[in-house]
Amino acid sequence: MAVGSFSAGLSGLNANAKALSVVGNNLANLNTVGFKASTVTFEDLVYQSAGAPGENPSQIGLGVGIGQVSSVFSQGTIEATRIATNVAIQGDGFFMLDGPEGPSYTRAGAFAFNAAGTLVSPDGQEVQGFTAIDPVTQQVITTGQPTSITVPPGVLHAPVATSQIATLTNLDANAAVGSTFTTSIQLFDSLGASHVTTMTYTKTGAGAWDYAMTANGADVVGGTPGTPFSLGTGSLSFDGTGTLIGVNGGAVADVNIVTPAWNNGATASNLQWDILNSNAVPNLTSFATPSSTASIVRNGSAAGSVNNITINSDGSITASVGAGQTLTLGQLAMVSFNNPNGLVKLGSNRFGDTPAAGVRNVGVAGTGDRGTLIGGALEQSNVDMAQEFTQMILAQRGYQANGKLITVSDQLLLDTLNMKQ
Repeated sequence: MAVGSFSAGLSGLNANAKALSVVGNNLANLNTVGFKASTVTFEDLVYQSAGAPGENPSQIGLGVGIGQVSSVFSQGTIEATRIATNVAIQGDGFFMLDGPEGPSYTRAGAFAFNAAGTLVSPDGQEVQGFTAIDPVTQQVITTGQPTSITVPPGVLHAPVATSQIATLTNLDANAAVGSTFTTSIQLFDSLGASHVTTMTYTKTGAGAWDYAMTANGADVVGGTPGTPFSLGTGSLSFDGTGTLIGVNGGAVADVNIVTPAWNNGATASNLQWDILNSNAVPNLTSFATPSSTASIVRNGSAAGSVNNITINSDGSITASVGAGQTLTLGQLAMVSFNNPNGLVKLGSNRFGDTPAAGVRNVGVAGTGDRGTLIGGALEQSNVDMAQEFTQMILAQRGYQANGKLITVSDQLLLDTLNMKQ
């Protein structure tokens, strides 16, 4: 029995020493960005059975072992850093990285651009995201395989021709026949030059208006300076509630306009006037209130240097390009796992996937089980000092108790040997 107690005591020493190592590692990483504390689960070892068949078992344990060392994925405190490329996760999920050893994952968003303009982690891993931009909507395409995000600061960004416009406009139902209302809309051509066009609405009857979109004749190939150059005309019909019910004699639908060739050499391009919003509700109304345009939305941008990077809550990366212009450059990819505790720690605040973690689910922030992002901030370590000190005391007492067990067992053996004298 004394020999068995030696083994049990030794296992207790080993288990509690490992528990102290885990506590020490947690405390050492108290200020490590994005660090997730670990917790130890003990398990008893196999029992010897001493009971006779048919009787309740009489078992003597063989000691204790470490069942599992698990990461605690509770939320860490988020602190502002005022560094634009830093980003913190509020909720579940991981950032996706790629490097020479393959993909890895992290909660530490202390990112920065390297000399090549690629967004990287402190140890040089390339941050993964979506960088393809829809040429029509100018929105990030978040399908397909994530790639490295490269945004060289200060590099001249190519212009984008305006391809969509929308105006939230009301045309006064009380206006007299022949009355007009105009709205100015700025466009960008394929060279990034700005052109001011004019949308003129003319009332032709009850619930009936004509529209005419014109450009400055001096800007257009074949145009006459001082004379408006027509880009398109048509008609609008409204019912008795002021709701748009017809466009150009047909159903309510968006209008396609072809811009002319510009005098500066820019090529003609297709322009879509969005009559309907994203919910299929007309942007034009005719209520008995003065004609006005509440808002104008259009895409396109002039050439300019990329600066003032901003990371938004959905992970989209926007930058100012020239005066008063913003441009979406990409979107950070995020990954979730069915069992995050199945991930293996690789060091440098990174995790690697294993079969125990399950299949990774790649997407963007705010979708699925993935949290949202906070730009210009970092998630701090979730180590709780009070908790760790408590675990330290418990492990210390466990170690002392098992050490005492070995001392007592040694004394029993010595007493047994002395019985022969």
